Amino acid sequence: MTARISPGLDGAPDRVDLVVVGLGVTGAGVALDAASRGLSVLAVDAHDLAFGTSRWSSKLVHGGLRYLAQGQIGIAHESAVERGILMEVTAPHLTGALPWLLPLMGSVSRLQGLLGWAGLRAGDVLRMAAGTSRKTLPGPRRVSRTEALRIAPALRRDGLRGGIVSWDGQLEDDARLVTCLARTAAAYGADVRTRARVLSATGTSVTLRDERSGETRTVVTRAVVNAAGVWAGQLVEEIRLRPSRGTHVVLRAETIPDLTSALTAPVPGSSNRYVLVLPQPGGDTIYVGLTDEPAEGEIPDVPQPTEGEIGFLLDVVAAVLERPLRRSDVVGAYAGLRPLLDAEGSTADLSRKHAVLTSASGVVTVVGGKLTTYRQMAEDAVDATGLTDRPCRTRNLPLLGAAPREALALLEEPERLVRRFGTEARLVIDNAVATTGLPEDELVAPGPGGITLAELVFGVTHEGAYDVDDLLDRRTRVGLVPDDRAAAMPLAERALALARARS
Repeated sequence: MTARISPGLDGAPDRVDLVVVGLGVTGAGVALDAASRGLSVLAVDAHDLAFGTSRWSSKLVHGGLRYLAQGQIGIAHESAVERGILMEVTAPHLTGALPWLLPLMGSVSRLQGLLGWAGLRAGDVLRMAAGTSRKTLPGPRRVSRTEALRIAPALRRDGLRGGIVSWDGQLEDDARLVTCLARTAAAYGADVRTRARVLSATGTSVTLRDERSGETRTVVTRAVVNAAGVWAGQLVEEIRLRPSRGTHVVLRAETIPDLTSALTAPVPGSSNRYVLVLPQPGGDTIYVGLTDEPAEGEIPDVPQPTEGEIGFLLDVVAAVLERPLRRSDVVGAYAGLRPLLDAEGSTADLSRKHAVLTSASGVVTVVGGKLTTYRQMAEDAVDATGLTDRPCRTRNLPLLGAAPREALALLEEPERLVRRFGTEARLVIDNAVATTGLPEDELVAPGPGGITLAELVFGVTHEGAYDVDDLLDRRTRVGLVPDDRAAAMPLAERALALARARS
């Protein structure tokens, strides 16, 4: 079956085994899990793939070190296991090993340095317990002052006595992972629809509205999984959430020049909170994050960072750099809302453990958790529906484009397309040639933010992109930098016109 996503409800089924509500990483994971077990699946989202929290992450595949420090050993182990599955089995093409430098500055006492080293060693034990190869993620090591400055020449020299290097996983792009999951689910037979809003749902039926035409229809089903994230409570009244906002800022790479690893900058007054400085694949931008603030009131479609949060991030990082960061260095900023279950305490202290809950009307809701553990969340949600006795297959099921890193390194297509599509890079190019009639060189030439016309056309023909926003803000991430987004607008409009002219 062709692995394509469709906007709207034209031709959608009226009866299925399972309806999945929400197409973030968890919902797309549920659709893949259920379809790969042989269930008929309709997966819908009112907006688009990765419209909500899933596209606002730090783009990391965490090993659970923070949870280990908080004594949440079970969550830490689960994170480490799922990180290994993503990096070695399901998505080697979308993940990579990212080195991290913890600089030992004058503000970091020797006791804190020892505790940091002990924590990173414990994280390596987690890696071993999860069965992840040291070839995939090397162990931590101490580095001298000279080597720390080689890794990060922009570090403040005064008081620097060395550092600790460790490794964790990094995603090419969180929204790209969601899109790949959704297309893989479609390849296994799931019907994946964007611009399809759920108006009401019980455990046996769902009423939907096509957000393009206004058409409504009711789908009869054997089960419903609510994977709507921070909007889950709008579908099931029993769900009570306390969202927290995590903010990042985007810098040009030259703002912190020649940085070859991520940096961890300690938050003053905290023993286990850090601001992360994250160079991105492709080498053009750096993300700095993140905050953890309560998000009160109505849930917006697109959360907005506050100036206070932006200032906090810049100030913390400035303490470890020779040249302080300025507000004018910020070329973009974004914020996401974590869907945390309501409980006592601050949002920073609420558990990141996921929960699977069944409402009085029979709707199964999966909420909480983290991007890294989406696969386990999806497995638990499908199990909770009771629809099948077939075991989960996703632990050993590669996503579309996946291959061992050695095989990916031999591919001759442009590096950006290999990073984003793996072994499907050639399909992306050939599809664009067939769709547009343009020469390959023109289709793969880098545009604003590095994007190519080939991937934009593929976004329309195979990934359900309906408009320019879908292409620039989710199929690619050029929209994270407003200036780049404006420059890329004509290219996105051209891709839409070319793809639709041949449809």
